[in-house]
Amino acid sequence: MDHYRIRRRAADAILAVAAVFFAFCVFSAPPAHAAGRAVVLDIDGAIGPAVADYVGREIDAAAASGDTGLIVLRMNTPGGLDTSMRQIIRAMLASPVPVATFVAPSGARAASAGTYIAYASAIAAMAPGTNIGAATPVQIGGGSLFPGGSEQKQQDKNAGAQDTETRKIINDATAYIQSLAALNHHNADWAAEAVRSAVSLPASEALSMHVIDVIANDVPDLLQQIDGRTVTVNGKPFKLATAGLTIVRAPPDWRTELLKLVTDPNVAFILMLIGVYGLILEFFNPGAVAPGLIGVISLLVALYALAFIPINYAGAALVIVGIGLMLAEVHIGAFGALGVGGIAAFVIGALMMFPARTSGFALSGTVVIGAAIASAALIVGALGALLHSRKKPVVTGSEALIGAEGETVFWEGEEGRVRVKGEIWRARADAPLKAGTAVKVIRRDGLVLLVQSM
Repeated sequence: MDHYRIRRRAADAILAVAAVFFAFCVFSAPPAHAAGRAVVLDIDGAIGPAVADYVGREIDAAAASGDTGLIVLRMNTPGGLDTSMRQIIRAMLASPVPVATFVAPSGARAASAGTYIAYASAIAAMAPGTNIGAATPVQIGGGSLFPGGSEQKQQDKNAGAQDTETRKIINDATAYIQSLAALNHHNADWAAEAVRSAVSLPASEALSMHVIDVIANDVPDLLQQIDGRTVTVNGKPFKLATAGLTIVRAPPDWRTELLKLVTDPNVAFILMLIGVYGLILEFFNPGAVAPGLIGVISLLVALYALAFIPINYAGAALVIVGIGLMLAEVHIGAFGALGVGGIAAFVIGALMMFPARTSGFALSGTVVIGAAIASAALIVGALGALLHSRKKPVVTGSEALIGAEGETVFWEGEEGRVRVKGEIWRARADAPLKAGTAVKVIRRDGLVLLVQSM
């Protein structure tokens, strides 16, 4: 019996220790959704292919790391391209890690495409002194897609095919942002108004109207305020545990910065001009190599960039026509008429080429004026060189022999042979000449030179 009691007490002790250990493990374990870091991505400027690629890659990397509890998109954007915006939203919605948008710092904005991205996020936050809205799509042609004006004017516009296309785009954008609002329980009515009427809100009003969830001073403040909230991630409830997360910035890498630089309309436009002028110089000076090489590389990079940027092809055609007219002025010499027309076509085409100003993909007026002045200076320089060359003596052809000096090789009567510029020519003179006499060519008659002694 004593052995039995000892064994039973030992078993009870072991069970008690195991129970304590199990309870310790359970209660000391981190919450199911806790993780070690909050990754902050910066969107500063227009949203284009470079930004979409950067955000998509970083979201995938953060999700794959396994220790990311939250992804924060810190935004300051005037808008951007619809395709790039939708690419970012798809990556956000597919992420197993919750994504929060934070319009910051103070003075920043989330306009146009930025509004859609904020509505697609699990948490939408703004810093004091920021604004959100103006989500109306903009046509490549430049104007707002949403038709405004009185009811009668609206009815008149509705009769046209252009207005039909306008309403289709507006309705599609409205439905899209309302579906995003339903995902994260944000104000869908105001979202529709932001698309139809391009309205905007400051941070305080956006919070009171439930457009956003939080007003925060900075990222640490944001993490403290949203800790413990339940959001929707991949259609399922997800409780945030953000108070203890380590903030890690993931700034754009060199690849993103290079792609962003190349797809900037100003850079793409300048590269296109360098490419066109480089090829033209190579055609006029075959064998120069450098202009042609630089031109080909610049033009290929420009074409790559233009494939991602919405452009007006009529404007691009006018730019090419303008360059052609300016070159024609140099060769034809129309006393400036072609040159002035070319500069006008060049400037008008450049302004038309990138019309989407509200999306941040517009051509700078400074670049247009600078390119026009540079092209005009090139024309003036070419015309000046042409006029200067006309004052110089002819160095090739039959005219180059007039005034040339030589010497008599052989002479008999009124005709003989002379050496001029290293060649032997038949020659005539008004008076007989002796061999070795220095002569000067005064006229040419076919293959016979008329000379006189010097």
